[in-house]
Amino acid sequence: MKGRIKRLQAALTSDRADARQKEPLICPLCERVIPDTQRDAHHLVPKSQGGVKTVWLHRICHRQVHALLNENELARHYCEVSRLREHPELAVFLRWVRKKPADFFERTRKSNRLQRL
Repeated sequence: MKGRIKRLQAALTSDRADARQKEPLICPLCERVIPDTQRDAHHLVPKSQGGVKTVWLHRICHRQVHALLNENELARHYCEVSRLREHPELAVFLRWVRKKPADFFERTRKSNRLQRL
């Protein structure tokens, strides 16, 4: 469904500001508050594999997931947030990023393994 994520973002931002302050959006991976400018929707199963369910992640966490894992791996083994947290390389990244401020962002590079594919 084209534009579904944009509609979700619009619905989120149309909520009253005080309601958002009471219940801040928390990244399920790094467990930090997600600022509006750093919010990305992640398909737990990639759309190319038939996935429709999404979760909100920090932009840096979302990019790191895709830098480490290809679509087949995401669809087969890492289609749940708990499974993503268990990935060894992603766990190292999450320990590092948890210490950063909520609006922190840095360039993400593809893993050497994925660059060779």
